[in-house]
Amino acid sequence: MAETNFVDYVKIFVRSGKGGAGSTHLRREKFIPKGGPDGGDGGRGGDIILRGDSQLWTLLHLKFKKHIFAGDGGVGSSNNKSGADGKDVIVHVPLGTIAKDAETENILFEITHDGEQKILAKGGRGGQGNTHFKSSTFQTPRFAQPGEPSIEGWFILELKVLADVGLVGFPNAGKSTLLSVVSAARPKIDNYPFTTLTPNLGIVSYRNDKSFVMADIPGIIEGAAEGKGLGYRFLRHIERNSVLLFMIPCDSNDVNKEYQILIEELRKYNPELLDKRRVMAITKCDLLDDELKDAMRPGLPGDLPVIFISSINGTGITALKDLLWTAINS
Repeated sequence: MAETNFVDYVKIFVRSGKGGAGSTHLRREKFIPKGGPDGGDGGRGGDIILRGDSQLWTLLHLKFKKHIFAGDGGVGSSNNKSGADGKDVIVHVPLGTIAKDAETENILFEITHDGEQKILAKGGRGGQGNTHFKSSTFQTPRFAQPGEPSIEGWFILELKVLADVGLVGFPNAGKSTLLSVVSAARPKIDNYPFTTLTPNLGIVSYRNDKSFVMADIPGIIEGAAEGKGLGYRFLRHIERNSVLLFMIPCDSNDVNKEYQILIEELRKYNPELLDKRRVMAITKCDLLDDELKDAMRPGLPGDLPVIFISSINGTGITALKDLLWTAINS
């Protein structure tokens, strides 16, 4: 997925359809001069509906479509005929999309399953025709209900990537390189910080035709929880990952210190992130021999499984997949 094609935040203006008015028609036919009311009901206004689509990975298709309007309900007519219902508008969104009220930023709902539908703006109900208001003492009502008005306003759609494994680390930790090795994804890779500016997803093949989804997400910097660097743009995507794979290069000055900084940023953003299963990979280990690895082990964190890997020569990649699969399914 090209980085410029990944959009995880859009603000849209929507308007549902207004309900059609009920009819005030009175039946007037030859030989039936006073036939009474026969006004039909108005049709309902169309809804604006969000539908989950597993084939979408981005909100790009909504970036340049800021205004979405549903159809109005038709008015009722004579002979108790109801007006036509307004046309619904179904907006397809990727799984993991959250809808918010743009003014209050309150979360309205989330879309997490393929085919799941939620109404973002409900259409107005159609008004009742005058036939509903007749009685034995009031046989010719010359009024009917108007249709309910439409609902309109600005809404925020925000995507939180759904993946089994989220890669957590500082810029240049080797996350994109790992993803390119274990999947068919081709993220941008270069030797400078913030090469990855948007999430990249890859399907990782496992034993016996099994697979899981891995997300390479922009790297954390210290202070990300306060909005420094890519800030929330990174952290909100971690919330939907089942397992967090912490990646720290072997040439780090202090692996445990880097790990604690990463943990603290997650804690400050959302303490619940620390309840997720965690695995650590020490990357770029083609630079290390067994003696150097043994020398590093005492300084590694003791509260999670740690594995040495190299995406360049394949060291530890199979064992890492086994470790991640166990964590995902534990």
